[in-house]
Amino acid sequence: MFENVPWEKVCEIIAAYGFDGVEIAPFTFATYVTEIGAEKRREIRRTAERAGLEVIGLHWLLAKTEGMHVTHPDPAVRARTAEYLVSLVQFCADVGGRVLVFGSPKQRDLLEGVDFEQGIEFAAAVFERALAEAERAGVVIAFEPLSPAETNFGNNTADGARLVERVGHPNFRLHLDAKAMASDKRPMDELVRSYYGLLEHVHVNDVNLLGPGMGELDLRPLVDALTSLGYDKFASIEVFRTDPGPEAILRESKAYLDRLLARHT
Repeated sequence: MFENVPWEKVCEIIAAYGFDGVEIAPFTFATYVTEIGAEKRREIRRTAERAGLEVIGLHWLLAKTEGMHVTHPDPAVRARTAEYLVSLVQFCADVGGRVLVFGSPKQRDLLEGVDFEQGIEFAAAVFERALAEAERAGVVIAFEPLSPAETNFGNNTADGARLVERVGHPNFRLHLDAKAMASDKRPMDELVRSYYGLLEHVHVNDVNLLGPGMGELDLRPLVDALTSLGYDKFASIEVFRTDPGPEAILRESKAYLDRLLARHT
């Protein structure tokens, strides 16, 4: 969202608008996290902390990378992807984060000759290989169901939950994204209540690819359900359109969310 704004300035702006944390898209620092050395990792963490922010974790995990795919029919590709997930877990922990949001629609699409059941098994095995390190580091990998317009695998909450249950590990849980939930067949509040036991993290946004409250998507049912269930983890703003500018997005999104949360105080 901030394009070429320096990390220190990014943190200052986010904190100035009253936010508590920040998620990192790894490619904004390097194409591969293995290229980011120990001192740079410490600097990323210290910079966020100086601004009074917590590094929530990482998203857009495989953006810009090549040769990664969790459901690929080639075992070598899946093995390489699993190895890189371990590196992402380590980077996340080093910068002070706790959650890896796995969206990466193109790197999970079912390719020709791979059916859904095979995809579940392939993906589960890839994630399982990173979970020992995730447990050691205190990091959770959160699988994100996405809309059918984005991927042909894990494109509704039920399928995402099925993968989480197939893996069956406390460090592999469910992520819910408001834009994606809007494409599901069930209301957002019903989805939250049905899968709350698996839920680790939430993204709030609008189907128009801007921030919450910047379009027509009503997030009251989502916020009401989360609040009534006692959700006390982060909900992060994720946008795909940046034309209003980062400060306008932060300001309008924060004001909208504050209005929704004020109804519960």
